[in-house]
Amino acid sequence: MIRTSLFIAAAILGVATVHATDTDNYKQSIEQWHAGRVERLTAPNGWLSLIGLEWLKDGANRIGSAADNDIVLKAGPAHLGVANLAGNGDVHLVLAGDSGALIDGKPVHEATLIDDMKAGTATPTTVSFGTASFYVINRDGRKGLRVKDSEAPGRKHFLGIDSFPIDPSWRIEATWVPAAPGETLEMGSVIGTIDKYPVPGKLEFTRDGKHFEILPVIEEPGDTQYFIVFADRTSGKETYGAARFLYIDPPKDGKVVLDFNKAYNPPCAFTPFATCPLAPPENRLDLRVTAGEKSYRGSHH
Repeated sequence: MIRTSLFIAAAILGVATVHATDTDNYKQSIEQWHAGRVERLTAPNGWLSLIGLEWLKDGANRIGSAADNDIVLKAGPAHLGVANLAGNGDVHLVLAGDSGALIDGKPVHEATLIDDMKAGTATPTTVSFGTASFYVINRDGRKGLRVKDSEAPGRKHFLGIDSFPIDPSWRIEATWVPAAPGETLEMGSVIGTIDKYPVPGKLEFTRDGKHFEILPVIEEPGDTQYFIVFADRTSGKETYGAARFLYIDPPKDGKVVLDFNKAYNPPCAFTPFATCPLAPPENRLDLRVTAGEKSYRGSHH
């Protein structure tokens, strides 16, 4: 975290500026945050390792790398096994005898797979084979296999992240307006689903003499930070078109630090196999946010 002693609130424009003597410290803190971001993105099981998103049909789904399977994987044994999607949403996997696959690291023959929604903050059941693996995701009742490979081309040929120059003026002190009880925000996704998220409050800030508002949401009950999905006038040009993401800490004394230097690309900017939310109309800013990450130059989708 950036220590609050590094900053003062500006008397104008509602911007929390940085003392001239602390500018280097601030930039260093953002560079450290960025390094951590790249480390997570490029981890062996990070977003760059995705090689597939395969939706299951009702009933039996034959899985493997051979062309005669219902779900053809880009890695792994020719015939890995059969996943049966039951009417109640359960996914039961029976492995082929010679698949060599492990379920949660164990050489068991079959198991009912816990998807990412049921797992909550825990890890969903993971089926691994060689350098690759998959687990079940649940998106609005649709069940699919999220397939990863530490040797994925997207990870091996990562081109790095381009960002705007770090600008302390984009570290903005916003005013917090608490939301009415039960307020929610609808957000669509790249796969056509629509989800409702609890809204804890509204952020109001001023930039270039104009007033702006933005709505954060609570992703999961108990989260210690709030999540913002936004777009702006750079979207689809200098930055990823669908949205950028940003996390904020809860308000303190009616104020929230909104640091756009930490605005980052969703997984969908790097892979076609993610299911990212889209910026809702409420968070489409009539403003060029020239801070944070730019479009990924290695994107081909």
